[in-house]
Amino acid sequence: MINNFRPIDRQTGYLLPPSVDEWLPEKHLARFIVEVIDGLDLRTMSGSYRGSGSASYHPCMLLGILVYGYATGVFSSRKLERATYDSVAFRFIAANDHPDHDTIAMFRRRFLKEIEALFVEVLQVAREMGVLKMGTIGLDGTKIHANASRHSALSYEHACKIEAQLKAEVADLMAKAEAADAADIPDGLSIPEELARREERLAKLAEARAKIEARAKERTSANWRRMKPNSRPARPRLRPPARSRAASHRSLRPKDRGRTIRSISPTRSRASCRWPAAALSSVIMRKPR
Repeated sequence: MINNFRPIDRQTGYLLPPSVDEWLPEKHLARFIVEVIDGLDLRTMSGSYRGSGSASYHPCMLLGILVYGYATGVFSSRKLERATYDSVAFRFIAANDHPDHDTIAMFRRRFLKEIEALFVEVLQVAREMGVLKMGTIGLDGTKIHANASRHSALSYEHACKIEAQLKAEVADLMAKAEAADAADIPDGLSIPEELARREERLAKLAEARAKIEARAKERTSANWRRMKPNSRPARPRLRPPARSRAASHRSLRPKDRGRTIRSISPTRSRASCRWPAAALSSVIMRKPR
């Protein structure tokens, strides 16, 4: 049977550098959040940086990571750092950069009030554009017990209630993020330092497979030794040696014709064959004197 599969090639590099803009579809939530944050006023945040020393991550990128992460249920700074490697959406927001978890946590604690206000502004913009749900955050005001008429839905009082609800949800998200960072639980697979390189990883994998196969063989031999003697498979029986034709004829000593006698065949045992004397007409028997 001939198979036709698409090739899997993880070794060949790109002839041209890939474009980050091609990684996500047009209607993805990460694109929407990036576009909304690009239109916000972040001068309060960016103006607090001194500008000396090593280059810092831009506040709009860090804010995008937080907004998208909290909207999709990712609160831990370690998980957010891991997502910049594992998730295409986070890599798109971070522009293929990877801020560490300490930078993300410090940014949230340093600009907590500003982040809360900007987060609420992002949700308000999304709601005005007709977005009913942004990730796991509902924007339709279903939690507010008010008159469901069209006039009340467009009233200023109703808008204030929705804004208060969004602020409460954002504050709850920030509390969850702080609790996740306080737990300080490492995220994902914890790989030792000696397994970071691919060659050593492959050698360790081969060694692990050899140990698993050795344990399997030892387990099989132990089970075999524990088996009862009568439960072991029976050995094949050997066929007894065939007797000569003359010896078979000499053993035929009938006393009368009506009695059954035993006959030995070259291919059958003594106990398995009982033939009547009348059937042995071909055998010449001498009369007794």
